[in-house]
Amino acid sequence: MLLCACDDDVAGGIWTVDNILQSQKASDFLTALAYFSIALELFYFVNCSIIFPFRWVLTQFAAFIVFCGLTHFVAVVWTYAPHSFRLMLLLTVLKILTALVSSATSITLVTLIPKVLKLMVREGLLMKKTRDLDREVGFMKRREEARWNVRMLTREIRRSLDRHTILYTTLIELSKVMFLENCAIWMPDEMNFLMNLTHELKRRDDLVSIRMDDPEMVEILGEKGVRVLGSNSRLTQATGRGPGVAIRMPMLRVSNFKRGTPEMVDSCYAILVLVIPPEGNRGWSSQELEIVEVVADQNRALQKARKMAVMANEARCSFQKVMSKEMITPSRSVAAIVSVLQLEKFKSKQQRRIVDTMAKGGLLMSALIEDATGVSGLGDSRLELKFRTFSLCSMLKEVEGVSKLLCAFRGLSFEVHLSEKVPDRVIGDDTRVLQAVLYMVGKVSGLGNSGTVILRVSTENGSQESLDPNGIAWKQTISEDFAHFRFEVGRIDSKEERSSSCCRRMMRNAVMKPVNKGLI
Repeated sequence: MLLCACDDDVAGGIWTVDNILQSQKASDFLTALAYFSIALELFYFVNCSIIFPFRWVLTQFAAFIVFCGLTHFVAVVWTYAPHSFRLMLLLTVLKILTALVSSATSITLVTLIPKVLKLMVREGLLMKKTRDLDREVGFMKRREEARWNVRMLTREIRRSLDRHTILYTTLIELSKVMFLENCAIWMPDEMNFLMNLTHELKRRDDLVSIRMDDPEMVEILGEKGVRVLGSNSRLTQATGRGPGVAIRMPMLRVSNFKRGTPEMVDSCYAILVLVIPPEGNRGWSSQELEIVEVVADQNRALQKARKMAVMANEARCSFQKVMSKEMITPSRSVAAIVSVLQLEKFKSKQQRRIVDTMAKGGLLMSALIEDATGVSGLGDSRLELKFRTFSLCSMLKEVEGVSKLLCAFRGLSFEVHLSEKVPDRVIGDDTRVLQAVLYMVGKVSGLGNSGTVILRVSTENGSQESLDPNGIAWKQTISEDFAHFRFEVGRIDSKEERSSSCCRRMMRNAVMKPVNKGLI
C-alpha cells in the first residue's frame, strides 16, 4: 500500500485517502489508453503515407508514446497495490527505455526542425508560384475572350460594311498615321489592260487610267519591294504633288472548284500609291518604307484569309451536294417503298399502324438528313415551314407508338395526357412538330431507367404564365384566330411523385391555326 503521512481525514468527506488513490488509479489507466490510441493512429498514418518524408521521426515519437503508456499502465498495478520485485524491475526497465526513446526523439527533433522550416519555405514559394500561374491563366483567359470579342466585332463590321467603305477607311487611317497628302489604290480592269484609280482620299468624278504596258507600271508590278516614284512619274502626277512611293499588292483569285481542293493563284496585282505633302524638305525614310511594306503584307494576309473562307464555303457546298445525292436519295427511296406498302390491304389494324409508323419514321429520317446536309436551310437560318392541314390526334398516336417502343427498351412506360380543349384538325408543319416531340421524349427518357414518361398537350392563352421557371419570358403576338399549344414532357417515379432529376422540356410558341374558330 502507498505510504502517506496525511492521516487527518475529514470524516464523511469526499477526498479521503482511498478516494484519492482510486482517482489516481483511474487517471493513470485512462492516460495509458489514450497513449496507446495515439500510438496506433501514428503507426497507421506511417503505414499508409508512403510519400511522407519524415516517417522515421513519427515512428520514434509513436514508440515514445507507447513506452509512456506502458509506464502508466504498470503504475496502476505497482503504485496502488502490493507488488513484487519483478514488477518493480519491469517498471524500472520501462522507465529506462522511455528515457532513452524520449532522448533520441528530442535529438531527432533538433535536427528535423531546420528541414521542416525549409519545407515551409518551399511550400510558400510553391503557393506563390501557384498564385502567379492562376493570375497568368486568368490573364490568358481574359486575353482570349478579348480576342474572341474582337473577332466577333470584326465579323460584324465586315458583314455590315462593304469592301469599298473598308478600303476608304483604311486609306484615311493610313494618311493620318503617316501624314500623307493623298493615298490611292490602282486596280486593273477585267481585261488586265488598264490600271484604274479606284480608291483615294480626294475623290474625283472622272476616271483616271494608265495602260498596263507602261514602263513604270511594268517595273512596279515586277518588283516585290517599295519603289520611290520620281517627279515626272505618271502615278505621282495623277495622285498628288509631292514625293510618292508605290508598292504592288496581290489580288488573290480562286480557281474553278472541280471535284477537288481549289487553288489560290496570284493572277493580278493592285498598286498602292502614297504621296507626302510637297511643303518642306520631307522625304521618305527607311522606317516609313518598312511601314508601307508591312501594310502590303497585311493586305495580302487579309486577301488570303478571305479567299480561304471562299474556298471553305465552296468545299462545304460541294460536300452538301454529295451528301444530298448519296444519303437523301436512298432515304427517299426507302420512304417511297414503305409508302407503297401503305396501299396494301392488311388484316388487322395493328399491321396498318406498324406500316404507317415505318412510313412516318422514313419521312422523319429524310427530313433529319436534309437538316444535317443543309438542304432544308436550317444552317443558313432560313428554314421554311411547310404548313398543311393535319390531325393532331393522329400525330400524337404516331408519337405514342414510337415513344412506347423507345421507353420500353429503356425500362420505362409512356403515357399521353391530352387536354379536352385541344382541337383535332390544325394547320402547321406536322413533320417539324413530330421531330420536336420525339426529341423531347428521347431526351427525358435517357435520364433514368424507371418510372413513367408523360407527354402533356394543352392550350393556353397569351396571358397565361409559363410553368417553367427557366423558360423564355417573351411570347409572340398571337391573334384571336390562333391557338397557343403547349407540349410538355416529364418523367415521374413509381410513387407518382416528381423525381428530383425530372427534366422538363417545353416547345414554346408552337402556333397552329384551327380549321374553324369554334375549335378554339
